[in-house]
Amino acid sequence: MKIKYFAHSAFQITTNSGYTILIDPFLDDNPLSPVKSKDVKADFIILTHAHGDHVGDSLKIAKKYDPLFICVNELAEWIKAKGFKAHNMHIGGSHNFDFGKIKFTIAHHGSMTPDNQYAGEPAGVLITIEGKTIYHTGDTGLFYDMKLIGEMNPIDYMFLPIGDNYTMGITDAVKAVELANPKVATPIHFNTFPIIQADPQLFKKLVEAKGLKCKVMGFGEEIEV
Repeated sequence: MKIKYFAHSAFQITTNSGYTILIDPFLDDNPLSPVKSKDVKADFIILTHAHGDHVGDSLKIAKKYDPLFICVNELAEWIKAKGFKAHNMHIGGSHNFDFGKIKFTIAHHGSMTPDNQYAGEPAGVLITIEGKTIYHTGDTGLFYDMKLIGEMNPIDYMFLPIGDNYTMGITDAVKAVELANPKVATPIHFNTFPIIQADPQLFKKLVEAKGLKCKVMGFGEEIEV
């Protein structure tokens, strides 16, 4: 499969079987994303929570491609009320889809839709596709259960925020990598706005000093895994 990073927390996964999955597609108003909503398609859209910089352009994309949204129950109901398809899930639950398996984890953050509706709990998400497991933490602070998540779900790629203020900063994110012990850690949710400025190369240096591997993905970069 291929994984493309659009900046902030937005990713695209393209499976070998031909499915396209978007995660938190905040593109058009994202000053760092080289890709805009008109440039992407989706069979599935995974949302970690309902803030505007994560729901992003998902409804706009859905009008063109009618994807299945995958998110926690309350956010899924909001999506359905907008006229789109959604698969309701919740934290701790897993489900097998045509492309692979999804399981939601806790995340310490908040969740309210752009039109100020309650959207349930924020979440991280474990995505298992073609023998690889990706842990997208969503927006979160550090929590010790990341160790348990890593022990129960060996992680190939961990995408985690480093921008501070709203989420973990670099120091806590390095500890999160130690706890979850992924094969590769990738920093996200930084430099999009002045208040979340952070140095991904410093994060990489500190992670590697712990004997762990870090891959800083460029905005628009795609890797094959």
